[in-house]
Parts: sequence; structure tokens; C-alpha cells
Amino acid sequence: MNTILGIGSRINHPEYGKGVVTNVTTSMYWVTFMENGLETIPVDDTFETIEAVEDEVDTVSFYEVEKSLREILKKWGDISEIVPLADKWRGGTMILKPKDVTLSSKEIPINTFFHKIVMLRDRLRVMEQKINSSKLLEDQDKVDLQQYITRCYGSLTTFNVLFKNKSQHFVGDSSKRK
Repeated sequence: MNTILGIGSRINHPEYGKGVVTNVTTSMYWVTFMENGLETIPVDDTFETIEAVEDEVDTVSFYEVEKSLREILKKWGDISEIVPLADKWRGGTMILKPKDVTLSSKEIPINTFFHKIVMLRDRLRVMEQKINSSKLLEDQDKVDLQQYITRCYGSLTTFNVLFKNKSQHFVGDSSKRK
């Protein structure tokens, strides 16, 4: 019989993809998969073990493990929240017309433009987190850099019209951001 994997072990399942073991019994693994969410699989199922953690009794709750996993994936994975485009813009086109009529216009699908705006916002958030958690920066340097990021958010409020959910809008005042 194979050794039972412990909580925190990482696997690659042929059907569900990559995931982390979040609970174990003698016959089943509860695995949170990146693409498929929580699934239960038999311990004798076929899968690749990416990183094994020794099986031991752990008093951490499933909720705490799942929360930690989400935070780790968000921080270290290139995973961002799903940000929907406002319905009225779906399938639309953005047209950039130069003043000089002899030059051609540029058409960009709004979905493509919106995706780039969301990526920019996500990268600003990561930069903000890295600045705030930096051990090398002095507090005053953190405050100064944070003010620049706040101004960037403020400059991007023009694009809030594209967001379906108001809670995902750009906000210039950092005290109003999540």
C-alpha cells in the first residue's frame, strides 16, 4: 500500500489538473484543484505527486487551509479575480481616430482593451502589496510610493464606465479600496 499523502501535498490529477490536498481520511483525499475547485478522490486513484507532505494529525480547519491556499495562489500565481465587463460594452469596438484624416483609424475590441486595464490594476495592487510588505523601505518611502499608486488609481477612474460591478472600480483614495 502507498503512503497516504498529508495535508498540503501537491498533486497533478489526469482529470482535474493541479491541486493541493486539504483534507485526508484513510480512503479519500479532499483536493482543491486550481481549475476545478474542491473534489474528493480515492487515495488509490491515479495521479502524479508533485510534492508530498508527511501524513500527520493537523488541527487546522478546512476553511483555514482553503483560505490560505487562495491567498497563496493569488499572491504567487498569475491568477486574478474574474472582473466582468459591463454588458453594454460586450462585443463592442473602441475606435481611435487621428486628427489627420489622411491617417487610418485604429479599432480595438473593447474586451481586449478592458483586459489590459484589469491587468494594469492587478499589477498596481501587487506593487502596492510588495511596497507595504517591504522590509528594505523606510516607512516614509512606503508612504511616498503609496501616494504615487493612489494617483495612478485616480487617473484610471475614467475607465470605471467599463466595469460591470461598481465594487471593482478604480478609486483614487486608497482608504476606499479593498
